[in-house]
Amino acid sequence: MTEQNKNLAALSQAGVSIWLDDLNRPMIASGDLKALTEAKSVVGVTTNPTIFQGAISDGEAYNEQVAELAAAGKDVDEVVFALTTDDVRNACDVLLPVYEATDGVDGRVSIEVDPRMAADTDATVAMAERLWNTVDRPNTLIKIPATVEGLPAITAVLAKGISVNVTLIFSLDRYRGVMNAFLTGLEQARQNGHDLSKIHSVASFFVSRVDSEVDTRLDAVGSDEATALKSASGLANARLAYQAYEEVFSTPRWQNLADDGAHAQRPLWASTGVKNPDLPDTLYVTELVAANVVNTMPGKTMDATADHGEIKGDTITSNYEHAQSVLDGIEAVGVSYTDVVAVLESEGVSKFEASWSDLLESVQAEMEKSGK
Repeated sequence: MTEQNKNLAALSQAGVSIWLDDLNRPMIASGDLKALTEAKSVVGVTTNPTIFQGAISDGEAYNEQVAELAAAGKDVDEVVFALTTDDVRNACDVLLPVYEATDGVDGRVSIEVDPRMAADTDATVAMAERLWNTVDRPNTLIKIPATVEGLPAITAVLAKGISVNVTLIFSLDRYRGVMNAFLTGLEQARQNGHDLSKIHSVASFFVSRVDSEVDTRLDAVGSDEATALKSASGLANARLAYQAYEEVFSTPRWQNLADDGAHAQRPLWASTGVKNPDLPDTLYVTELVAANVVNTMPGKTMDATADHGEIKGDTITSNYEHAQSVLDGIEAVGVSYTDVVAVLESEGVSKFEASWSDLLESVQAEMEKSGK
């Protein structure tokens, strides 16, 4: 039996589910993904358009299937759909033992709806249902962006009994909207006769991008007060999100659902790779530890945590007052939180749309090479 890395095992024991923010076909085929579950406490996988773009564009692992699908007359959207759902299905199979051992809480693999649909509620719902039915594995999570148009889609998809990963959450107000959409979705699922114990959800709250945007604005302010607030907003924002999570999931409305077997929607820390090289490379892992959360990490961040991450137990719930003072502080020096989170959401959707376009272009080029 492989021995788990002690730092990652300690993180897991502190209540954090460790998911890998990466997926590619060689990782599945070689057994590397299975090895991560055995040696690094990995109990889930997240994907996004950027990850798939990198995976499919790099190397030749997908070329044979692309050629077969092109020869069968499939268009580029159909080819990309087939490639990505096949990878997620196979990853789900690798993680099935984790799913079974955790009663469905972990062992999850996420796949995102086409980001071009982020502003179209009905199209998002239809694509989520198609992804769910095509992957056809109970341990899939369908990723839906937390745009204004995404909120009713989240409710509608959960109401169909489909498990959801809500992604691209930046603002505390929007996060509360996400939790409300989740509760409404479960209430509708119950009315529709679904077993609530089979429906799972996470809410992906982005961390490092908040620091990147706020710190750029603090640099522009340039005062001592502004400089003192640098590299603190990402953690503050996430910690206050956990405070909101604790509030919402202690209400009578939630208890009514829990009594019927529902599982709480867990906060998931995303964008946990450090973008500022002056910061500790495990910052968004070791400083965001609390019970019942997920941290999805790029491989580099996971390796850094395995090597030198110092797990000190809960680093969230005793820091609410400080977290609020940080967000109050950036407003006081002239940085608008409301504008920061609006810009980040818009950029997040645009980045995923650009990655999707790049993915379609690279697959189209490969299809043409194969003779389509």
